Amino acid sequence: MRIFFKAWKVLIGKSTVDDAVLDDLEEILIASDVGINTTLKIIERIQDRVKRDKYVGTQELDRILREEIAELLSENKSGDSHQIETPSIKPYVLLVVGVNGVGKTTTIGKLAAQYKKIGKQVLLGAADTFRAAAVDQLILWGQRTGVPVVSKGMNTDPSAVAFDAVKTGIESGADIIIIDTAGRLHTKVNLMNELSKIQRVIQKLIPDAPHDIMLVLDGSTGQNALVQAREFTKAVQVTSLAITKLDGTAKGGVVIGISDEFKIPVRYIGVGEQVDDLQVFNKEEFVDSLFKKL
Repeated sequence: MRIFFKAWKVLIGKSTVDDAVLDDLEEILIASDVGINTTLKIIERIQDRVKRDKYVGTQELDRILREEIAELLSENKSGDSHQIETPSIKPYVLLVVGVNGVGKTTTIGKLAAQYKKIGKQVLLGAADTFRAAAVDQLILWGQRTGVPVVSKGMNTDPSAVAFDAVKTGIESGADIIIIDTAGRLHTKVNLMNELSKIQRVIQKLIPDAPHDIMLVLDGSTGQNALVQAREFTKAVQVTSLAITKLDGTAKGGVVIGISDEFKIPVRYIGVGEQVDDLQVFNKEEFVDSLFKKL
């Protein structure tokens, strides 16, 4: 968020909140990949508060902006939990979707490791069968974390892998079943049809599964992540988000825009390569990070 911080530091050095300041703030938010619609919503809320509460100093604007961003995230239940979710349903089936290269399989491996750390029995399903590296990578994560992986190798039926994973999970008493899915370009209709087929097959074993469909997005790609989210939400009922690669080079504001546009909670963020670098999304810490000097 280096772009945001430098511009914001200049802006709050001014003495009063006027139209020019709000115009500058609008440009900062858009440049930080918050998105036009969400930016306009934030500006409108700030204008209302400035009029109502008669704030005049830009230092007050700093606090108001923090509060409004946090409120937007709260409305979509992003960052409401400060620890990894521990579902009461058993087995809990998590279907993970997203295009290639966003860190989908790595996110699954890290999540599996964290669930195991808190004593959950986890099973992984390698249903991204169109890319050999994805199957191998998930198996490697399974070996690293001591988590079993159901795999049929490359170029096999993804829905068959998903079915076997859920069946094995039920038989073995798994608490959580995480299924990786193909990550070809989100514009491919056959991919979306395949995801729908996987859901139908899983429901033969557990009618209300999957219990969560998590979309993984690369935060460093900015508005392209928004485009991907739009396409996936058209095809499947995405219920949570994981946003990766939110390190010092990512603009990060895309988190706000995606959560606001799709009304889907951001559950996890990836901030590095280590297992613990997949973090439960905390809205207070995230908002603070927007304003922190990097």
